[in-house]
Amino acid sequence: MDAEIREAFESLGFESNLVQEIGTIGRLRKISAGSEIITPGQLASELPFVLEGTLRIMREDEQGNEVILYYLQGGETCAMSITCCIDGRNSEIRAVAEEDTKMWMVPMSEMDRWVRKYDSFRRFVFHAYQNRFDEMLNSFDSVAFMKMDERLYKYLLDKKQASGSYIIQKTHEQIARELNTSRVVVSRLLKKLENEEKIEQYRNRIEIL
Repeated sequence: MDAEIREAFESLGFESNLVQEIGTIGRLRKISAGSEIITPGQLASELPFVLEGTLRIMREDEQGNEVILYYLQGGETCAMSITCCIDGRNSEIRAVAEEDTKMWMVPMSEMDRWVRKYDSFRRFVFHAYQNRFDEMLNSFDSVAFMKMDERLYKYLLDKKQASGSYIIQKTHEQIARELNTSRVVVSRLLKKLENEEKIEQYRNRIEIL
């Protein structure tokens, strides 16, 4: 583990012994945008800590329709993966890289021991659960209470916050699939947002104004 990665874990408030363990047994993994790292039904053996980039966490039904639950950014890990690890269950989510992403992979087998041994890791896990729970509540609220145009604009703003960029590199078809609606609806509502001067559209990308 090089100094940059060590600093990333130290910034999370982890004890020096825990940082040393993470560095000793973990490994660096780089994935390109669009790649999947977790699929439904998978029994994961490693937990990803995002160092750089963004992961999109989704849930899908039996017909393959998907809904976004939350995004993971640098310094975060997937609370739902930890739950599956502790309970010995297969994954119920799909994790896809939104952009080129660097992760530090650690064995799932260490999670339970670290939670019991290190106060900092226990707090980190509880904090991850709380953040993900809040984000899933927001996702539920948007589906249950928002009109589609409001959901679409919230989706774009969430993407901006997750990526740190005002440029959204998505096609209308990709957005429609992630919002579980049709491309025609997305195209119509994006044109409405453009007329309201909230966005500008280009080929395969959208700029938030």
